[in-house]
Order: sequence, then C-alpha cells, then structure tokens
Amino acid sequence: MVLLLLFFLFLGIYVIIVVGNLGLMIFIRLNPQLHFLFNMSFIDLCYSSVVIPQVLINFVSKHDCEEDIGALAQLSLFHFFVNSESFLLSAVVYDQYVAICKPLLYNSIMSSQVCSLLVTGVYVMGFTLAMAHTGCMLRLSFCDSNITNLYVCDIVLPPPSTPILELSCTSTYIEELVVFLAISIDLGVISRSYALIFSTVLCILRKKNTVSRIRS
Repeated sequence: MVLLLLFFLFLGIYVIIVVGNLGLMIFIRLNPQLHFLFNMSFIDLCYSSVVIPQVLINFVSKHDCEEDIGALAQLSLFHFFVNSESFLLSAVVYDQYVAICKPLLYNSIMSSQVCSLLVTGVYVMGFTLAMAHTGCMLRLSFCDSNITNLYVCDIVLPPPSTPILELSCTSTYIEELVVFLAISIDLGVISRSYALIFSTVLCILRKKNTVSRIRS
C-alpha cells in the first residue's frame, strides 16, 4: 500500500516535470533569444527521465535490482546531463556578465553563432566528463558487496547513502580526481564571472557617486 502511494506520488511529480518543461520549451522556442533557458529545460527533463522512471518501475516490480549494463548506462546518462547543466549554468552566468558589464556590445558579443558555440561546448564538455566517469568506473573491481540501496547509481553521495566508489576494492584515486577537476572548473568559471559582475557594479556605483558629488 505504501509503495503504491509512493508510486502515484512520484508519478505525479514526474508528470509535472514533463509538462512544465515541455511547456517552457514550446514557449521559449517562440523567442530565440532565450536559447539558454530552452536547453536548461531540455536538460532538466532528460536527467529527470533518467532517474524517475526507474524509481517507478522499482515501486511496482518485484525484481528491484538493476543489471550492470543498465546501471552503467544510467550512470553515464545521469552524469552527461548533470555535467551539461553545470556548464550551461556557467554559460548563463557569462551571458549575465556581458549583459550587465557590456550592455552596448551585448548583441555583437553574444550573437547567435556565439551562443550556438557555447551550447555545443556545454554538451561536448558534459559528454567528455560522462565518458571519463564511465571509463573510470569500468576499471573498478567490486570484491565484496556490489549492492547499493539507491535508485540512482552515482559515485559520490552524502551519508548514510553508499555510493559506488565506497563499494570498490580497488583504488578510486583517478575517479575522485576527475570529480574534483570537474567541480573545480565549473565553480571557477561561475565564481570568476560573478566576481567580474560584482566589480563592474561597484565601479558603476562609484562613478555615479563621483558625478553626483561634482554636480553638487
């Protein structure tokens, strides 16, 4: 009974996610200037579809174990969309930086060609990191337990969950290094862009104060 209630709860959440993101994508498609938001809705829809359908299947199926190939495919797709969303957020922050700091040059800097290249780079980086994670997972050996009580096959999760890395009996140094580099690059790009925005806003405020003092 509890599993049935959870099934309908998650089914309702998934329907809301699908309808909401599809509606946003249709609306945004009418306005080409919102290309980043279109891709964000698309990625959100995709990585939700990677996880929630498997959860729904496990709620109604007696066989709640996932095969190795299915788990690896889920891991690859999940990391592809999550990493792509992270880099897309970096592109959105850069777009905000240009709009705030260089408003007169915005149309020339953020042309449709540049935006298309940024979006392409987002998916290329997401795919590269996903393949790096998948390649690192293929080299791991699981000597003891190969069972995790999770619906998502992920490599790093907060306790009390048991991520896949903790189940491995071989060295996970390379995989941890890949995760660290991916997070560092993304946070570095976002932090630098926001720092530039903050410094530019302060500079504008100082100029306005100077002009007002001169006039007074």
